[in-house]
Amino acid sequence: MPKTTEAADDRSEEKRGAAGSVQSVDRAVSVLEILARLGEAGVTEIAEELGVHKSTAFRILGVLEHRGLVEQEHERGKYYLGAGVLRLAGAAAIRLDISQEGQPVCRALADDTGETANIAVLDGDAAVNIMQARGAAAVTAYNWLGRRTPLHATASGKVLLAHLPRERRERLVERKLPRFTPNTLTVPGELRRQLTAAAEEGYACSCEELEVGLNAVAAPVRAHDGAVIGAIGVSGPAYRMAQALLPDLAGRAVKAAAELSRRMGFAG
Repeated sequence: MPKTTEAADDRSEEKRGAAGSVQSVDRAVSVLEILARLGEAGVTEIAEELGVHKSTAFRILGVLEHRGLVEQEHERGKYYLGAGVLRLAGAAAIRLDISQEGQPVCRALADDTGETANIAVLDGDAAVNIMQARGAAAVTAYNWLGRRTPLHATASGKVLLAHLPRERRERLVERKLPRFTPNTLTVPGELRRQLTAAAEEGYACSCEELEVGLNAVAAPVRAHDGAVIGAIGVSGPAYRMAQALLPDLAGRAVKAAAELSRRMGFAG
């Protein structure tokens, strides 16, 4: 077979595979929606709703059950939504709540410091900024909203990293850490020392570690049970946020974090 024909066949196979994957995802989501609507259903009923063979429905349910998204009443063979759905919904609810409750706190912190205030939450192996407010001095500041930033090179990221379970934190610290500026912490031991200090002092700083000329401070935001669910802080140019001023700015971030934590139900 000519090479051009082989290449065309490979591309065709890739397209079929991609289309099949999308269809499988669509069917899996449909199963979750069916169970949310009906409360519980058997394989035959789900297959009829999807318009597929029972074996296909059973295979989809098996994958969802393995991930904890559906569970089965073994005596009756009925399926229903599993605890994994509650976990996902809970994570979404926390982001929604911290965004709603954090807006006035973030605005007040920006007004108090004159710099750009942000609220960030953990997103896999990065921090993502879900709220931003600009102070009077931050007219030309970057727009960080929605931006994923590295945990080891940002103040918010260090706060989130410092409060992760030890095993997960170590996996993130021990991996190869990219360098963004001459000040970026890429040696695990040095990063560990800063994370320990962040946990003990209640805030973290970054000094030109993500971008040259950019400094930041951040403090942890806690949920009702004390778990760290986010970080709130301020960032600005190093000539305005000099290192000598960071402890005072950190104190303001800590107060803002305490207020937002109180709004999230934390009484500590």
